Amino acid sequence: MRKVELSYEFGARRQDGWVRNALIDLLHAVQEQGSIAAAARVLGLSYRHVWGELRRWEEQLGHPLLLWEKGQRARLAPFGEKLLWAERQAQARLAPQIESLRADLERAFAVAFDDKALVLTLFASHDDGLSLLRDVAVQQAQLHLDVHFLGSVDAIAALNAGRCTLAGFHSSQQPGLGSFTQRAYQPLLQPGQHKLIGFAERSQGLMVAPGNPMRLHSLRDVVRWRARFVNRPAGTGTRLLFDELLARDELSPGEVAGYEREEPSHAAVAQAVASGSADAGLGIEAAARARGLAFEPLLREHYYLVCLKDALDQPPVAALRRVLQSAPWQEALASLPGYAPWRCGEVLSLKAELPWWQLPPKRKLTARRS
Repeated sequence: MRKVELSYEFGARRQDGWVRNALIDLLHAVQEQGSIAAAARVLGLSYRHVWGELRRWEEQLGHPLLLWEKGQRARLAPFGEKLLWAERQAQARLAPQIESLRADLERAFAVAFDDKALVLTLFASHDDGLSLLRDVAVQQAQLHLDVHFLGSVDAIAALNAGRCTLAGFHSSQQPGLGSFTQRAYQPLLQPGQHKLIGFAERSQGLMVAPGNPMRLHSLRDVVRWRARFVNRPAGTGTRLLFDELLARDELSPGEVAGYEREEPSHAAVAQAVASGSADAGLGIEAAARARGLAFEPLLREHYYLVCLKDALDQPPVAALRRVLQSAPWQEALASLPGYAPWRCGEVLSLKAELPWWQLPPKRKLTARRS
C-alpha cells in the first residue's frame, strides 16, 4: 500500500479542494485541457517541467499515467483515471474532517500572527453554508470560525459540556414531524439558558442520478423500486429527519435497501450516488448540485445556531451576529443552491421557533421495523 503524507502552506486556499497533490493537479489539468502544453499553461508551468514530472511519476509508481500517442489528444491511462477517482472519493468522504483540521491550524496561527483576530469555536451538523461563512467571517470581521463538523445531537451536547461556544443543528418546520427531533433535542435545550440565533433556511430531499432515471420522487418510491439508499449516521439531524419521514409515510427501516449504510456528510452521500454505488440519499440541494446530481425536494427546514445566554455579548459571538446580518453575507448565502437567508443573526426564542417544543412529551411517532 502506498503511504500518504500531508502538508500545509501559508497563503490563499484554492477553492477546488482542501488537500492538494501535485500529481493529481497535473492529471486533472491534462484531462481537462487535452494536451500537456495546454495543461502547462493553465498551471503556470513549462511544458518541459510537466512532461518530466509525468514521466518521473510513472517511473516511481510503476504504472502508466497517460496514453502517449503522438499527434493524438492527450488521454489518461486507466491507472491515471483511477487516481483521479480515488482522490474525488477521499475528498468527498473526508471533507468534514479535513475542514476541521484546517480550522485547527488556522486557529493556532491566527492567534500567533494576529493580536486582533477573534476566534469562535463552533460544533455543528455538516452544512455548506457554514463552510462559506468561515471565509466571509474572516474577510469582514477578522473572525476565525473553529468549526468541528459532527452530528447535531453531539454538537449540542458539546456546547453543554463547555467544549464549544456555539452549536449548529437543523429542524423541520412541520410540527407533525416532531417526535424524533423532540426526543433528541429537547432534553439538551433549556429555555432561559440557551439562545437560538437564526442562520439559514435550506432544502432537504432525495439526491438521485442525473435525470432521475428511476423516477424517485418520494420515500415510497425508494421503497417501491428497491432503490439502493445511503443513510446518515445516528445522531445527525438528517438521520432524525429521515426516520421522521419514514414514520410519516408508515414505512419501516427494514423496507429501505441500504438503511444501515452510512456516510459522514452530505457531500459523501452525494459522492456515493454520483459514483453509482447508491441510487439515492437524503441530503441538501447544494451537495447534489455540486456533483451534477438531480434533486427531488421533500421539505424546507431551518438551520439554527445555539449558544448559552451569557455568550451572546462576548466579542466573537457579537461579531458573528453582525456578519450574519450583513448584506454581503446574505447575498453569498443566497447563491448556494437550496439556501435562503432566514432571520440571520437574530436572537430567537426556543419555544417560539421550534414547532415541536409544545408537543406532549410522551407522544411518540415510531417508525415500524421489520
